[in-house]
Amino acid sequence: MFDYRGYGWVFWEGVQITILVGLCAAVVAILMGLIGAWGKLARSRPANLVANAYTTIVRGIPELVLILLVYYGVTILLQRTLTALLGSEVLIDIDPFTAGVLTLGVIYGAFATEVFRGAFLAIPKGQIEAAYSFGMSRVQTLWRIMLPQVWRFALPGLGNVWLVLIKATALMSVIQLEELLRWSDIGARNTKLPFTFYLTASFIYLGITVVSMLLQHRAEVWANRGIRRA
Repeated sequence: MFDYRGYGWVFWEGVQITILVGLCAAVVAILMGLIGAWGKLARSRPANLVANAYTTIVRGIPELVLILLVYYGVTILLQRTLTALLGSEVLIDIDPFTAGVLTLGVIYGAFATEVFRGAFLAIPKGQIEAAYSFGMSRVQTLWRIMLPQVWRFALPGLGNVWLVLIKATALMSVIQLEELLRWSDIGARNTKLPFTFYLTASFIYLGITVVSMLLQHRAEVWANRGIRRA
């Protein structure tokens, strides 16, 4: 049943790219989430409007559509814009890895925005007021009082975002990024064993999910050390 006919190596190649894309996209998502949460909680109305528009639009459009828009649409738009400005033809090629990381990062940054917004709101206001009363600036209060607690409140939500993001890397196969699903498809086509390769790929995704959940649990325990629960 699990005879890969010499193509078992494709899974290792695919897993490496899948995890690398997932980690890089997660970094982008966290940065976008922090910026988006700041925009939603800021007293500036323009910042509120931009942040709300970002989360509404991104969460309302399917991931696959956004991936195709970034990979094909943004490339064409940049080429036409630069050609018009420079007066000569300009060729721009966004590689699949960069397109995948940026697209997934921006998409799941919208979900991370809501996670961070909830985490910031969960911090007792009395602690923030106490920090100000001790003469701390806004930056000092953010760095010393808010951020350490934000991570503790945000970890469960960020863990869920990661689990969805790592599975969404499979969508990158449509732009020829050689991640796990793409390599599995190559192996399946060459051996004529689609069930074997896709089933193995599904077990690998499941394994990544289980390991991620275990790591998330340990991170939550570490973040909540010293916290007394009622």
